[in-house]
Amino acid sequence: MELKRLTGAEAGSLKYDVLTAMAIAGLHGTATQQTSMIRLIALVTARYNWRNDELTVGQRDMARMWNVNERTVKREIKRLTNANILICKRQGVRGRVGAYTLNIAKLGSISKKNWTAVGPDFDDRMSKNISQNNAKVVKVDFGTKLVTQPQDDTKVQAPGTWQSVLQSLKSTDAASYSNWYARLTLKSNKAGTVELLAPNKFVANYIQTHLNTPLHRALEKEFGTINEVRISV
Repeated sequence: MELKRLTGAEAGSLKYDVLTAMAIAGLHGTATQQTSMIRLIALVTARYNWRNDELTVGQRDMARMWNVNERTVKREIKRLTNANILICKRQGVRGRVGAYTLNIAKLGSISKKNWTAVGPDFDDRMSKNISQNNAKVVKVDFGTKLVTQPQDDTKVQAPGTWQSVLQSLKSTDAASYSNWYARLTLKSNKAGTVELLAPNKFVANYIQTHLNTPLHRALEKEFGTINEVRISV
């Protein structure tokens, strides 16, 4: 069953911040970086599926949007994936369109030195500490790693358990696991409704906006049919 898409001011604000990070990364970079970021902004603004956290656009459509040929599209996508700005979730083969996801942490990392150029409010939002009620994680850095790594809950992997859900998420997307999923804890699983706890509203909103689909898939793999997933703080 599809999860309800998160709506509200905070979700919209996060998307604008991501687009702003792309823009300043390009504007303060080389001519090649400027072109790459302009193309990426156009693609994300027009075609990014925030619900599924993925970009699925054919090379022909990209070429038409960017006013270039398909060979240039291939080079650009390769440049963005090599830079780890786009992460390939599924290769495009035999007429099937490839799927890519934005690496939010990488975008934050390459734009970080220029956050203050946007303004103090943007700099504060991007660099603020995310405190928790426990000592698992102290801060979201938007860099390559967290200041304090989450406790690894995947050592116990009995089938049909929360630990096995975490292990599945970790094996599928280690970066998202370390930065986001590992902060969740299971509150309850009753009558097709799973309740999860996040350390704060920022983490809950981000997972609901960007990572709902793989989370729901991993839960159903271990627990069976899930009608609703709730994330509270």
